Amino acid sequence: MRNPGEIGDQSTPIAGIGAGVNGSGPAGRTVRSSIELAPESVFGFLGSADENLRELERLLDADIHVRGNSVTLTGKPADVALAERVVAQLVALTARNRVVTPEAVRHTYSMLTEGSSDSPAEVLSLDILSRRGKTIRPKTLNQKRYVDAIDAHTIVFGVGPAGTGKTYLAMAKAVQALQTKQVNRIILTRPAVEAGERLGFLPGTLNEKIDPYLRPLYDALHDMMDPEAIPKLMQAGVIEVAPLAYMRGRTLNDSFIILDEAQNTTAEQMKMFLTRLGFGSKIVVTGDITQVDLPNNSRSGLRAATEILHGIDDIHIAELTSADVVRHRLVGEIVDAYERFEAESRPPAAVHYPGNRAQRRAASRGDRH
Repeated sequence: MRNPGEIGDQSTPIAGIGAGVNGSGPAGRTVRSSIELAPESVFGFLGSADENLRELERLLDADIHVRGNSVTLTGKPADVALAERVVAQLVALTARNRVVTPEAVRHTYSMLTEGSSDSPAEVLSLDILSRRGKTIRPKTLNQKRYVDAIDAHTIVFGVGPAGTGKTYLAMAKAVQALQTKQVNRIILTRPAVEAGERLGFLPGTLNEKIDPYLRPLYDALHDMMDPEAIPKLMQAGVIEVAPLAYMRGRTLNDSFIILDEAQNTTAEQMKMFLTRLGFGSKIVVTGDITQVDLPNNSRSGLRAATEILHGIDDIHIAELTSADVVRHRLVGEIVDAYERFEAESRPPAAVHYPGNRAQRRAASRGDRH
């Protein structure tokens, strides 16, 4: 098998086809590159029923053809060069015993076309947590930067649309920190915003009323820990899942604290929460500033905090986008479609006249002329 790092040096002009077939310069000629895969990596590269190959054919401008363990790429030099790099990274993933899926193909292609110097194979091989054969790891470059920021900073804001892994990765880092004894407890909290239903009209005790708001956090915990151990850890206070209001008046030491759905905090609540930080603790705040459920058009505490705290040492603001969505492929397209619609539907900015009445009348007369 060729050294994947040297694949790009193997492109040659196709016999009988010279420069000028698709253009007059070197960039317009057609080239062919042949890559030999190790026999044991072929199935992992192609995927089940060749699903990875079909995804490559959809994404790449270069033609890709596989016969046995030989991969042939044909097209313009730039297209073939990109295809070589994508293939090299996927081969590197199989060499690390990683399962290559169409999703991994898409993320590898996306990272390489963004011009990042990071290796997609390294990004997609970073394990955070493993349990019962399931491994949690970042799946995009922004997700890896988010995870790295959690390691490097005391307070991290993870801001982005639904499905970008903000909360799930933060939870994985919290469980990892607890298991490696970096912290003594995990505290998970959410604002219990009345999104469509008032708490007072919901049946049951206070805990039963707030449980629907906290259920996503419980679900993530059950993915990462033995379900039998969670009630014991909660009873011992090692894991706490509670509404944001329960944080008031406390100082949280040696803890990994996650505030989820932070776009639904007020500025006062956000300030209250952030000032709970104690020694040996780490805070991760996650939210989507496009999905605010606060009543009366109140300003989101998450938006205010990212503006007020920007540039402070040891506070990091990680931004994720629709390109980082790791749910169904359509979720990212839905997010983009809504953003385009909202941008097109947004009314033009109102004209702001000067402060006093005489000045406003004068400005208005000037506009009529």
